[in-house]
Amino acid sequence: MELKQIKTIGNIGSGTMGHATALQFAMHGYRVNLLDTSNDVLTKGIAAIKHDLETFKEAGMLNEEPATIIDRIHPTTDYQVALSDAQFVIESIVEKLEIKQQVWQQAENVVAEGTILATNTSGLSPTAIQGVLKHPERFVVAHFWNPAQLMPLVEVVPGKDTTSETVDLTVQLMNHVGKHAVGLKKESLGFVGNRIQLAVLREALHIVDEGIASPEAVDDIVKYSLGRRWNLVGPIASADLGGLDVFKNISSYLYADLGNDTGTDPALAKKIAANELGYKTGKGFYDWQGTVGADMVAQRDKDLLKQLKDDQN
Repeated sequence: MELKQIKTIGNIGSGTMGHATALQFAMHGYRVNLLDTSNDVLTKGIAAIKHDLETFKEAGMLNEEPATIIDRIHPTTDYQVALSDAQFVIESIVEKLEIKQQVWQQAENVVAEGTILATNTSGLSPTAIQGVLKHPERFVVAHFWNPAQLMPLVEVVPGKDTTSETVDLTVQLMNHVGKHAVGLKKESLGFVGNRIQLAVLREALHIVDEGIASPEAVDDIVKYSLGRRWNLVGPIASADLGGLDVFKNISSYLYADLGNDTGTDPALAKKIAANELGYKTGKGFYDWQGTVGADMVAQRDKDLLKQLKDDQN
């Protein structure tokens, strides 16, 4: 199958990530069949899509009216209606392997022979999911980053039996709908982005636990140095630019002093035991009482929207 043959998208899930993927495809001209478990859930998903469309409109990022885009999205609770005429199916549901396997087995029973099947998992193994399918070669991960309507990256990750053609076409499609897709050579636990994110978080929490700096200080140091640089030049290119001999010398004495725990992070375990889960419970490493969290999310999304608009210019 070629990119031009993809006309209809089957979109399983209409929640936080699912509504955003449906919006992304509809904004770029595709018919989207939006599948979820109930009409109430679908109504909430459509409401979230309308909210995001108004945000894009206010930012001057739409070439057509929101109503025209909404008309391309067709909510349903019926697998047959949602998936039988789709050339590409993307799923964003709960991160539980058994449930994803069940959903994909049900989907495979109604999709056409050449349809590509993509899961928007943030870390589950594509090999494990595709292992229950009759045609695992057409199954792949398309990992959008949250908030999916604002973050450009999509990691495209093959399972053991995924063909290179499936990966290549998925990358083409993601780029065609305005994302920055990156294909991996093979799967790994956590893919790439989450491996780097957790490696940085482990060291950040180790620094706090050792009494070297406060959580606020660590965040400021990252935001006003590495965060700004890596937004323009990634860590490996930065090493090249800085001189690999310099980084080799630093690694010779610093690697041994970095946090290297391989179990559950003790700082996180302590917070969870106290039900201090962060923003959603009002307290984590920061105090999120009042409007602090909502204000930060609003400012983050505003800045992400500006960067996304700059990307398109």
